[in-house]
Amino acid sequence: MERYIIDGSRVLSGEVRISGAKNAALPIAAAALLTEGAVIYNCPDLSDIRVCIDILTSLGCKCDYRSNVLSIEPYGISCCKITKELCARMRSSVTFLGALMGKCQRAELYCPGGCALGERPIDIHLEALADMGAEITCEENGIICKGALRGADITLRYPSVGATENIILAAVKAKGTTILRNCAREPEICALADFLNMAGARISGAGSPVITVEGVERLHRCEYTVPGDRIEAGTYMCAAAITGGELFIRGVDGAVMGAVTEAMQATGCVIKESRSLIYIDAPKRPAAIDRIVTEPYPGFPTDMQAQFTSVLSKAEGMSVIEERVFEQRNKHIPELNKMGADISCTGGRYFEINGVCRLKGSVLRAYDLRGGAALAVAALGAEGRSVIYDNGFIRRGYERFAEKLSDIGAEISCEEINEA
Repeated sequence: MERYIIDGSRVLSGEVRISGAKNAALPIAAAALLTEGAVIYNCPDLSDIRVCIDILTSLGCKCDYRSNVLSIEPYGISCCKITKELCARMRSSVTFLGALMGKCQRAELYCPGGCALGERPIDIHLEALADMGAEITCEENGIICKGALRGADITLRYPSVGATENIILAAVKAKGTTILRNCAREPEICALADFLNMAGARISGAGSPVITVEGVERLHRCEYTVPGDRIEAGTYMCAAAITGGELFIRGVDGAVMGAVTEAMQATGCVIKESRSLIYIDAPKRPAAIDRIVTEPYPGFPTDMQAQFTSVLSKAEGMSVIEERVFEQRNKHIPELNKMGADISCTGGRYFEINGVCRLKGSVLRAYDLRGGAALAVAALGAEGRSVIYDNGFIRRGYERFAEKLSDIGAEISCEEINEA
């Protein structure tokens, strides 16, 4: 086990380079199963990526990963089953459902793990696959999908990112045309479609509410560069905002930041952006925001809620955040209150944040990926020393987190401890 030690109240300044998007790299790696081989550039070195490689290897793929380049050779696929242990280690293991159905016309896996954010059912995924002709059996948390898939006209009852990805992966080699309505519009969906189209798929409409996939017989070898991680970029924007800092954030397209940029500007930050750079100059103390509501893209991302909660805990005035995506994305609230924040939580989803002048360092525990990042953001803006345990959650989604923060002026170290 590791812990972060952060001495706060340092003004962050300088330049930080954003890594490839975790939420794009993972489904793209799963999609490589459907190709004749793939090389994925700018693939972030994260614990979730390592689990993904373990899954690919367990299925029979040959993988080589070094210097943020992941090569995948899927010729040796010898099984279509992912073990319970591997599924438990990563939520995105569910994406292999669609990829394996497209590759083998059979998939066996278990209900996925990941961060404990409340109910995250995969029934939307399964209903859509059933519409495409899959025969599905569920028993003791295990799922078996089998059958030759055919194109279908599918309307999702919620624009689930995972379900959208799974259906795209299942449809690229299915017989006929699949039309997917009310689908997710996140930039990571566009990245997946771009990768598959480069390999010979026929996907149109990614980034809109309706995606059309015309099935093809084969996908050839291809190379692809993962775009920058908008959530990582937003987290560093929050780090600048809470410390009154000034940062140049490179490697991410400002056009995908949308609602995050608007919220940052509402706190008083000056922001300039281009296709590969975001500049942020924060005031000494952020202003409160009347209301933030998390929604599917292009709305305010749930993956930025916790980090913004940290920023607004030091804002001048009262702010309100309503979490509409995950009913249990609130475990960071008691930890922030340990630091002197004044946050009330109603119904698990509605936060009233009365900004305070100072946060104080404390001993904290991360309970999920973005909540852990939020605690680090708060610690950067707090007086004194904070210690954050269970930082393995943070390493699931942030490459070289401590090193990047140190490079822009943070006093942060990572210390290994004995679990006993």
